[in-house]
Amino acid sequence: MQLTDQRDIAADPATVWAAILDPQVLMACIPGCESLTGSPEDGFEAVVVQKVGPVKARFTGLVKLSDMVAGESLTISGEGKGGPAGFAKGGAKVTLTAIPQGTRLGYDVQANVGGKLAQLGSRIIDGFAKKMADDFFARFQETVEGPAAADDMPEDAAPGNDAGGEAGNGQKKGWFKRLIG
Repeated sequence: MQLTDQRDIAADPATVWAAILDPQVLMACIPGCESLTGSPEDGFEAVVVQKVGPVKARFTGLVKLSDMVAGESLTISGEGKGGPAGFAKGGAKVTLTAIPQGTRLGYDVQANVGGKLAQLGSRIIDGFAKKMADDFFARFQETVEGPAAADDMPEDAAPGNDAGGEAGNGQKKGWFKRLIG
């Protein structure tokens, strides 16, 4: 399965780059991630629980960051073993481009499965892989920017509202932007 897409993130490339290297951000963005330990230099060990069609499995595996060009691009690759369910492996080539509104994050994702999972059929697997990639990058965007719905809510009704969360232009900052901003 292959997927290419992009997202415009309302943050400068340096902020997006710092977020994509942060293990806490990655753990929060990986759907079903129970734990993530390690570092960008040495790689991460992850435990992820996912249900693909009728098969639910706990995957343990490694996530590595490679081909890093600071502030511009990197490759995220991972491989997980789900016991009797089989294995999953894949990666994403991520590029960051400065745009007037912030950063355009482009990604080219590839994923493969084997074992019991592979028997589900390519339509189910492709749909699941696309959903996982979309969920990861949507969560990543929300983590960096803050929830999109916060701009539409009254200020006192926005989730996680606190005095330190307001940007100079009246928009909510994501928790990561508040942390480094």
